[in-house]
Amino acid sequence: MKITVNTLQKMAAEGQKIVMLTSYDASFSTLLDQAGVEILLVGDSLGMVIQNRDSTLPVTMEEMVYHTRCVAAGAGDAMVLSDLPFGSYQESPQQAFANAARLMQAGAHMVKLEGGRFMAETTRFLVERGIPVCSHIGLTPQFVNTFGGYRVQGKSESDAERLLDDARQLAEAGASLVLMECVPADLARRVTETVAVPTIGIGAGAEVSGQVLVLHDILGVYPGKKARFVKNFMNEAGSIQGAVEAYVKAVKAGSFPAAEHTF
Repeated sequence: MKITVNTLQKMAAEGQKIVMLTSYDASFSTLLDQAGVEILLVGDSLGMVIQNRDSTLPVTMEEMVYHTRCVAAGAGDAMVLSDLPFGSYQESPQQAFANAARLMQAGAHMVKLEGGRFMAETTRFLVERGIPVCSHIGLTPQFVNTFGGYRVQGKSESDAERLLDDARQLAEAGASLVLMECVPADLARRVTETVAVPTIGIGAGAEVSGQVLVLHDILGVYPGKKARFVKNFMNEAGSIQGAVEAYVKAVKAGSFPAAEHTF
């Protein structure tokens, strides 16, 4: 059956882990869907793993639309979640809607945008007009120059409270998912217990509704620096299909992420 927002809500309520992986083309989308991945993230991470850029910032709307169309062609029952790239939504809710609509027309079922409570108005604007939103908080890669690098967020109590309030306000604005990147596991647990929508973690511990990783990282083919929260599933699996299936199984069982993958 097609994965929808209602499916994800039901899974989270029943304690079933949600599995998300990045995907950038039709062939991998078909493989991931058949392996049981519920959400295919067309990430602006393609700037780094596909284009060999230093960050996600150079990725354009045209590139996101193209890759969304490719992923949607092979997605099967999986949900397609597409990133709004840098500069495509920050100016105004109207700008965000125009560009989110392009991604939806290309085959996305939900869009992801980065930022805390200051994106609540935009989130509400999109949701009221029929576009489901995944809110991305914590380490938000489009803010890398503001953060001064890729750093763990929410370590102090004041920063943790700010992130908790960000999540609360975004969920109240209508976000269907809250994705947390590089935050302490205890904070991610508190957010998950607080908001009424499913949470997805990447470097956010195991006590969230689901997990996401970059496909190239679980296959061990990205030549860049390996983040702490990454695990190469190809080492034991021996095949791409086997690696994806091992990742799905580990997330579903709660064995990934382990302590060594968390902050």
